[in-house]
Amino acid sequence: MTDTASAPIRWGILATGGIAAAFASDLLLHGHTVTAVASRTAESAERFAREHGIGRAHASYEALYADPEVDVIYVATPHPWHARNAVAALDAGKHVLVEKPIALTGAEAAAIADAARRNGRFAMEAMWTRFLPHMRRIADIVQGGELGRVTSVVADHTQDLPRDPSHRLVSKELGGGALLDLGIYPISFANQLLGAPVAVAAAGVLNSEGTDSQVGTSTVHADGAMASTFSSAISAGATRAAVHGEQGRIEIDQVWYSPTSFRWFGADGALREHFTSEVTGRGMQYQAAHVEEQLRAGSLDSPILPLAESVQIMELLDEVRALIGVDYDA
Repeated sequence: MTDTASAPIRWGILATGGIAAAFASDLLLHGHTVTAVASRTAESAERFAREHGIGRAHASYEALYADPEVDVIYVATPHPWHARNAVAALDAGKHVLVEKPIALTGAEAAAIADAARRNGRFAMEAMWTRFLPHMRRIADIVQGGELGRVTSVVADHTQDLPRDPSHRLVSKELGGGALLDLGIYPISFANQLLGAPVAVAAAGVLNSEGTDSQVGTSTVHADGAMASTFSSAISAGATRAAVHGEQGRIEIDQVWYSPTSFRWFGADGALREHFTSEVTGRGMQYQAAHVEEQLRAGSLDSPILPLAESVQIMELLDEVRALIGVDYDA
């Protein structure tokens, strides 16, 4: 592997779907180094490489794991393959950034964390929202005590997504459902600001495939804080969020989990700050820059999204699925 203290850190892209294309485009737009891509077929890998100007195209994932010109692999396969792909890459000596959700279950997420520790490699979940400028500013306000004690977080994530039973967003075999694709955003956001919940309630509506088309959660956190989230894969809504504290509130505009604006009001209702994002591309480059910063610093875990928190969030999603009746093994 390259000397990450000085030379460019070289990315490999595992899989060639839409999210992989968005990630590669943002990296290349912002001067990051992408040296290789892998797919299960040579045709798909070569097409992706041509479209993005990537020099090396591998017709198997194993070839990417073994590529000496790759330092860190972005895992962008469907949910059920995240853990096996991430563990294989870590065992091959690569660092990994794993598309959210980091795995299908809490146990799989823990297996990734174990592999990272065992191999002395960096691993992180690609919850890109946490690294966006407006979300970093919100975290600074909350962590700095500017809102006083935070009492609640409210967020929704609603989209009108494909309903074909064979589509990965619906199929039980492919880890479909609103919770893992959409609900993880507001749940992770609440977890970031409030910590792990001490009590969880959830309700959901399942489709004919046995995955959730809509899901709502209500959680209680330390000091009596609460969070309410709603996610739907069958209707597009406002997709806004708010953070309430004893000394003020933050209202995040549409679409709250992507580059957007927010307004911070004091307890008296006066506007204290109006933050507007100025981001080129989709915004996925910020998480990549964070990974590179950590590697250059010799860190094997992220201070913004530690592996232990990703494991805890997946265990929380396990609990929510059990409450609403989604069982991927059934």
